[in-house]
Amino acid sequence: MSVVNVKFAGLGGTGVIKASDVMAELVFEQGYDVKKAEVHGMSQRGGSIASDVRFAKGEEVQSPMIPEGEADYLVVFDETQVVVNESFLKKGGVLLTPADIDVSKLENVKALNVAMLGKLSKHFDFTVEQWEVALKKLFAAKFHDGNTKAFMLGREG
Repeated sequence: MSVVNVKFAGLGGTGVIKASDVMAELVFEQGYDVKKAEVHGMSQRGGSIASDVRFAKGEEVQSPMIPEGEADYLVVFDETQVVVNESFLKKGGVLLTPADIDVSKLENVKALNVAMLGKLSKHFDFTVEQWEVALKKLFAAKFHDGNTKAFMLGREG
């Protein structure tokens, strides 16, 4: 298996870092070598933010940064960030955006990042239960029910 590259991008406050933490936790718990890197920019003021997660089974991931043109998945939490980050997506890679989710069905719009993880999860062989373990580990208990609903909403589409 070669290295899988997942780039998460959005604006500060949209849950980019938390989503990438969940992905990294999930693959780590499944025995993958994983590396993660973040570019914050002016994230605390709503500026661009990106986080790279790279993982592989049975081989070492050398660098945490995804080279341009090598992202297998680009998961964008704000449509304005597609053009900023699309050069990272490899030919034939998968682009996921909020347009892929019926945001009106989210109980809390801040759970969009978890819904996007649900959408992303359909591209991997990890079980829903494995994703839920990572989500529950990284979010406070008061968010668990809402996150489960948001995650499943993402998987519906």
